[in-house]
Amino acid sequence: MTDKVASIDLGTNTARLLIASRDPYRQILLKRIITRLGGGFTREFGLSEEAQLRSLAALKEFAADMAAHGVRRVRAVATSAVRDAKNGAEFCRRVQEQTGITLEVIDGNEEAVLTLRGVASILDNKDEDLAVFDVGGGSTEYTLAALQQPLFSRSLPIGVVRLTEGKGSVAAMEDKVRRELEGLKRELQGEGHLERFAAATLVGTAGTATTLAAIDLGMTDYDYRRVNNYTLPFAKVEAMFERLLPLTPQERLLVPGLEPGREDLIIAGVLVVLTTMRVFGFGSFKVSDSGLLEGAILGV
Repeated sequence: MTDKVASIDLGTNTARLLIASRDPYRQILLKRIITRLGGGFTREFGLSEEAQLRSLAALKEFAADMAAHGVRRVRAVATSAVRDAKNGAEFCRRVQEQTGITLEVIDGNEEAVLTLRGVASILDNKDEDLAVFDVGGGSTEYTLAALQQPLFSRSLPIGVVRLTEGKGSVAAMEDKVRRELEGLKRELQGEGHLERFAAATLVGTAGTATTLAAIDLGMTDYDYRRVNNYTLPFAKVEAMFERLLPLTPQERLLVPGLEPGREDLIIAGVLVVLTTMRVFGFGSFKVSDSGLLEGAILGV
């Protein structure tokens, strides 16, 4: 019997499930549900009840999928929204009781390491110096890697849900992103990594990066194989931002490649991408559909 394993990435905006067989590795099921777990988040209370219920429903569906496929082992990780929430531990208890899934709340450094593992699994230049950034809902992780090993990683509080719900304007979002990235630049300089980081291949993973690739490709049916290793120059990203910014969220849904559930978040996401490229002088970035989810399953 094939030994089936699974991984779950419960992010601030999206819940994802990957089921695969081992020896040899073969993807069996990949499912993504936008639950917006970080929606309505407050420092006083943490995760909102509505957001918890949306995520619990998705995890119940994932549990049924794993049972149907006879999954033997699973690694389920939760990131920014749960680790920052005052009621994060209570939410994990609810998940365990209602779905049987044990959530592992990982910190930003572990998130960056697992993301790097997933990204490296598909890159055509994986052994070169890589500057990997993972734009999430609650945070964005930056990692400098050489020969697939992390040399430096930081998690910054500039996720797309956090920015969209926490800042009142595009200018306020951009100011927050720029200040955080200037701080990252100073830290890289202080640790002697700045020159190497800026000279590395910039690799973007997660929903913002893959959505930009899908829009540029005009994809109506998403195909991760076309997205992996796709390169986007700065000018194209800037043009997409200028195209999307004046549109209403409903109008953005008419843009081929833009997934429902991201129509209000994409502006914050593109701001993170553009500001990253501006601050560090990158002329282009490479897209990876693989990331934290794939990195987690490779260690199951």
